[in-house]
Amino acid sequence: MSDYPYAKPFKDRHGHTRWRFRHKGKDKYLPGEPGSPEFHEAYTAVLEGRKPRVAKIHRFPNSVEPRSFEAAWRLVLKSPEWRALEAATVTQNTRLAQEFLALRVDPNSPETWGQMQVSDLRRRHVRALLSDFSETPHKAKHLLTTIRKMIGEALDEDWIEHDPTHKLKWRPAYGGWRAWTLPERKAFEARWPIGTMPRAAYSLALWTGSRRSDVATQLWSDVDFDARRITVRQIKGGKVLRLLMLPMLEDALRDLPRRAKTVITTEYGQPFSDKSLTGMMAHWTTMAGMKPGCTFHGLRKTLGKYLAEEGATAKQSAGILGHDDLDHVELYSREAEQERLAVDGLERLIRRYG
Repeated sequence: MSDYPYAKPFKDRHGHTRWRFRHKGKDKYLPGEPGSPEFHEAYTAVLEGRKPRVAKIHRFPNSVEPRSFEAAWRLVLKSPEWRALEAATVTQNTRLAQEFLALRVDPNSPETWGQMQVSDLRRRHVRALLSDFSETPHKAKHLLTTIRKMIGEALDEDWIEHDPTHKLKWRPAYGGWRAWTLPERKAFEARWPIGTMPRAAYSLALWTGSRRSDVATQLWSDVDFDARRITVRQIKGGKVLRLLMLPMLEDALRDLPRRAKTVITTEYGQPFSDKSLTGMMAHWTTMAGMKPGCTFHGLRKTLGKYLAEEGATAKQSAGILGHDDLDHVELYSREAEQERLAVDGLERLIRRYG
């Protein structure tokens, strides 16, 4: 061809068209197609009797590969949906995203998922990623949600044509935070009587189903002894729940020292952070001679279990606990119904054969 004298095409043993330079004893295979930068440089180099030059890539600080997961994550951070999220959700998603982006694609290779093109992600890759977190299924579920945020941005930008995680089911069983047993409740109440701060925190979590963050931020101004009502302002989801104040909760709060605007305070009169309150519950249960595993969320689950055992509907329990997803609540109902049916069936055997 006139643009590249001495370069001619040929078919290799696989039937692919390749190019070869032959002139004055020089014999060289040429990469790419005529006109491409790599072809032109290799042709010029062999013609001039030198080695092909390799272009140096200079990266700007904090630059990312185009269409990579790092690039997709930056788009997530700029999206209006991201900016509308609550602080706790932002923190959790950011932590999981950074962990995913820093994961090596292969243990024997330096490349990370952050550097990989979103279009290179396959369904089998996601399954392998999630299986690595099989011992922490809730983390796996939230990791999948975070990855899907990046995939959503890639779809919007036309980097990919389909979502490789579409209909990928990874719904862990909601059994991580177990309900407290009655002996555990009795042990805690025996160690921490009415009028103590541990008993008040425990009672708020148990008899309103509050999460630890809501226990930490519960205000005295939202406690109405005269009307026997308590208002719970949920940080997660932003719901405001107006609940009946049960006598067990009223007893735990009525004579509690009022040191601040929040009901639960340290011995210095300062509010707890939700994380420090988690540590305090572990300390309080240890002092009560209890084994590890009794948590604030376990008390929330205990209330859900009690409601189901007393025949509350899923919607009634959701109204008390502030759930949008009835699957959580129906789990308690199924457990309670299973127990009722099993006991009733076995008691029939006792009456007939006992």
